[in-house]
Amino acid sequence: MPWLAALLSSAILQTAFAASTAFSFGVIGRISMNASDDSQLRDAILASDADNLAFVVASGIKAATEPCTDALYLQRKEIFQSAKNGLIVSLAASDWSGCRGTDGRSLAIERLNRVRDLFFGSDFSFGSTKVPTMRQANTPKFRAYVENLRWDIGTTVFATVNLPANNNDFLTAAGRNGEFEDRMVANRDWLHRVFGIAVQKNATGIILFCDGDPLDRPDAIGRIALSGNHDGFSEIRKQLQALSAHFTGRVLLVHGQSATQQASAPDITWRGNLGTVRGTPGWLKITVDPNAPNGFVLDTTQRLKTAVN
Repeated sequence: MPWLAALLSSAILQTAFAASTAFSFGVIGRISMNASDDSQLRDAILASDADNLAFVVASGIKAATEPCTDALYLQRKEIFQSAKNGLIVSLAASDWSGCRGTDGRSLAIERLNRVRDLFFGSDFSFGSTKVPTMRQANTPKFRAYVENLRWDIGTTVFATVNLPANNNDFLTAAGRNGEFEDRMVANRDWLHRVFGIAVQKNATGIILFCDGDPLDRPDAIGRIALSGNHDGFSEIRKQLQALSAHFTGRVLLVHGQSATQQASAPDITWRGNLGTVRGTPGWLKITVDPNAPNGFVLDTTQRLKTAVN
């Protein structure tokens, strides 16, 4: 029975990290656009497997320069399955919204549906340690949104949100922006649910994983203002700010936007109780520690060793 297996796995996971109030997880950064093979992803998984982690989140499946083919998707799925730690996928723009056919036409919706079928068909994570997750798709109205996942450890609630970095896949073409509009309805509902559950559980923290950084507001000379495009993150930004303002704990958003190959150490930028940190090449270790000044500690040495190697 799936529900019994999920209950047992959740109990095992909670017990494994019950000896200490602090625990760590890993974030594998978006695959480099210069990557020509799977070595970057394999190295990051091997390095994170060697650590004592509650789970690992992979920020995307493929680089923007790689083909959006089933063959590549299946190859990456096999690598994810080989992980020792429980591994959860957080979708990136390069996985679906940036995909185009040989004629230049967008394949975004078709590829998104294919990625959903291949990577989100189970209530458990990839990897040897199966992390049980709750899916937004369990709500009939949002059955398609299997990529929005939630899981809990102790007093911390974790969730993925499909927010691609290419302006949230907002299209400037005339007519109804169907994919964007429908996904925004789902994402609004999802964030309300995540924060609501966190309040019910008396959670001390919420950690969200997404591709784009919705808190990176464009200014008068910013990219969006200059191009004349609508700010695809404006609605989510306002919602996150409002929900965080009424949440007594801390909210950390881990995103993949503007990740580079530079070896500079990442840091958390705080706006009140709402913080953001970018994913990095290689992998980043984050410790949830109630005794730390802001509740979180970044272990940048892990990321730097992976990047240099």
